[in-house]
Amino acid sequence: MAENPDRQGVNRALARLLNWPEIARSPQLARFLSYIVERQLAGEGQAIKAYAIAVDVFGRPSDFDPQADPIVRVQARRLRSLLDQYYRGPGADDEIQIQLPIGRYVPEFVTAERTVSFEAATEGSDARSTAPAREEDLTQAAKAPAPRGHVTVSWFVLLVLAVGAAALAYSLSTVDTRREQTVVVSGTLQPPRLRIMEFQNLTGDSSITPTISALAIELVTDFEPLLIVDVSLGSRSGGGGTEDFSLTGIVRDDPLSPQNYQVGAILTELATNSIVWNWSISVPHDQLTRRGGVDAISQELILLLGGTRGPLHDRARELLSQGSIAGRENFYLCGVLFSMYRTSGSVGLAERVRSCIAGLPESERNNGNVIAGLASLIAEGVGEGDNALLTLDERLAEADELMDRAVLSDPTSSFVWEQRARLDEMLGLHDIAEAAYGTALQINPSNMDAMAAHARHLALIGRLDAAIPAARRAMESVPQTQIPDWYFCVPSMAALYEAEYRRALSYAERCARSDVELGSILALLAAQGTDDAGLVDQKLPRVLEVPSFRQAGILSRMRERATDLALIERIATGLRQAGVPESSLNSPY
Repeated sequence: MAENPDRQGVNRALARLLNWPEIARSPQLARFLSYIVERQLAGEGQAIKAYAIAVDVFGRPSDFDPQADPIVRVQARRLRSLLDQYYRGPGADDEIQIQLPIGRYVPEFVTAERTVSFEAATEGSDARSTAPAREEDLTQAAKAPAPRGHVTVSWFVLLVLAVGAAALAYSLSTVDTRREQTVVVSGTLQPPRLRIMEFQNLTGDSSITPTISALAIELVTDFEPLLIVDVSLGSRSGGGGTEDFSLTGIVRDDPLSPQNYQVGAILTELATNSIVWNWSISVPHDQLTRRGGVDAISQELILLLGGTRGPLHDRARELLSQGSIAGRENFYLCGVLFSMYRTSGSVGLAERVRSCIAGLPESERNNGNVIAGLASLIAEGVGEGDNALLTLDERLAEADELMDRAVLSDPTSSFVWEQRARLDEMLGLHDIAEAAYGTALQINPSNMDAMAAHARHLALIGRLDAAIPAARRAMESVPQTQIPDWYFCVPSMAALYEAEYRRALSYAERCARSDVELGSILALLAAQGTDDAGLVDQKLPRVLEVPSFRQAGILSRMRERATDLALIERIATGLRQAGVPESSLNSPY
């Protein structure tokens, strides 16, 4: 940090950040940044604590408990990520940079001299490519299990020996107790309890130990916004005793790439002392020293481990797949049920989500995430319940009112903003939907449903080049057996534009299982591309049978969903060539 920071220079740096659209559109983050910078400049750095920030910036009451409410940690995580993004892009040449170190809320003011030398040391060594994804890469992600890093026998043995001993001793000494305890309280399945242990440095380079230690802190911070995992930071001195899982990891020299380190982790179910998941990744040496490097590793882990389709929630999915949970409803189980609904889109699961919400205590029914989930069910008209007699416009109006309540109730929930974006998309408010998707992913970059839904929206508004890598990322981060059918809509569009019609048809059929409007249209266009008249005759009836098309006209409805004029023209041409009457294109039939 600069010993005598130029106050005017810092204020100019602050003003530039506050005017940057990514921060300007979030008043809470803007207030947070201004608050910590102004207090630091006033010589009050020691007073910048979670409690003070929560009360002064986020309006929390005086009895605020930083341990029970993670809002400051979550928002600090968002702010830290945006600062890194800004100084990698538009602010790369700023004379003074404002940085927020991991695990702290006191900002640092870094001068250009340090920034220049730091960047020079790391130039050209970014581990992540920003090149657009090729269609064949996305295709492979859709067809085959995505790579999760290579795990060799020697690595696996080393990892278990290095970081498993403490978990093993702990597990064996308390296994019977935990078998009785395992996430069941009063007969109700509770969110899994995960203890994240500090990663061990096996490289022999002690200079990176502080950075490796920060990785565990960053993981805890990244897990907290998910709401469906009770996460804590562990220590190797023991303690605890009620966790269901332990995440342990190491950093060692990569035996296959001397210029890289290998970062690896294992997830252990403590009740049975069984390893249920393992992962490793090779990263350049400088990734553990440069700004944002640890965050990138944490995000990679969260992408694979944090969602409701991951191994932490196997038991909940198993319980829910067995039948009714009447009398055992809670926020966690309703959330996993909603994720299962998003995976399949089935009416039965939609009704089970509604039933689960109805069984919640009133305090949980007023949760912003619960309200947003219910609003989505109403808007989408799947498992309509009491809304069965409403028109589409009436459903959307009711959903819009509920979604406003949800955002007010929980403005820092990625799930809430994802549902807000989906509804705005249905309302034809595409620019607003884009902003809402951006907020959802800014709050929680590991929200894969938000990423996949955003990718589909990008494709419909004419930005297929940006949609492809986002869709691929989402598909790679979900277990292959649990990829939702609607994730395949973008791969279908990509294959269609590449004239890979058979592949486009295969993906379109998956897409149509949950997005019947877009999927049926894509299937018809792909069938036409194969020059197989029989296939066209097979796919056309499904397009004509879509209820929303019958109510509004096919093109009329698709113009509400898509602003890409080239796509609309291609759909219109395909429908006319298939023999659809002109009257059915733009009017009810």
